[in-house]
Amino acid sequence: PGRVAGTLPGTQTKDPAFGLPAIWIEAGLRDQANALGYTVVDASTVVATHLNHVILSHAAELLGRQETQALLDHIAKDAPKVIEDLVPKQVPLAVVQRVLQNLLEEGVTLRDMRSIIEVIAEHAPRTQDAADLTAHVRVALGRSIVQQLYPGNAELSVMALDPALERMLLQAVQTAGPDGSGIEPGLAETLMRQTTATAQRQEEIGLPAVLIVPGALRWLLSRFLRRAVPQLKVIANAEVPDSRTIKVTAIIGGK
Repeated sequence: PGRVAGTLPGTQTKDPAFGLPAIWIEAGLRDQANALGYTVVDASTVVATHLNHVILSHAAELLGRQETQALLDHIAKDAPKVIEDLVPKQVPLAVVQRVLQNLLEEGVTLRDMRSIIEVIAEHAPRTQDAADLTAHVRVALGRSIVQQLYPGNAELSVMALDPALERMLLQAVQTAGPDGSGIEPGLAETLMRQTTATAQRQEEIGLPAVLIVPGALRWLLSRFLRRAVPQLKVIANAEVPDSRTIKVTAIIGGK
């Protein structure tokens, strides 16, 4: 990824886990590839990374009612009252399951289950909507979400929407379905095409494909755009900790 200082003989391909341009080379060219600025990994690492990526990509599908209950039972060992008061008194198990699946679908770890459950318990009296609860949880987990995307970086290089496009989408979100249905077809096609191209350019210069948007757009755009750009991560402004700075490196929309 990024810029390299030359080419190497080999077979052009794509990284199976992340879809980035890659090249198979002879083992004897490893040192030369490193010197030219390539990221070099051996075949076994590629296979292991791809397998791990496949498992993580389908983690949400693997999380059923039984697995969700097992996670709650584990939390109940240390905080029995929290679980007792939450499920099913305030929110059904199915809603908790859906929130956890929403997080997993976007690669958010469930390591901090205690915080996840506490946020659900805090907001459940006001909403039973899994998407709304997921948004609240993501804000609470913002520090770990950002750290996962930008490990060790205080500055976040992100993509952003052109202000005019952002305003149009904020108006459209009032009537659009959760998968983006309802967005004017021409606008939807332009958004999809420009996001795909911009995300690819970000990755070509070694930056993650991360789009930052207002909270009201995050859920809609994440579900709508990941169909065409599966590697794209969409984060809300409110998820970024105060200790991090934002650097917009690409704009989607506009001229």
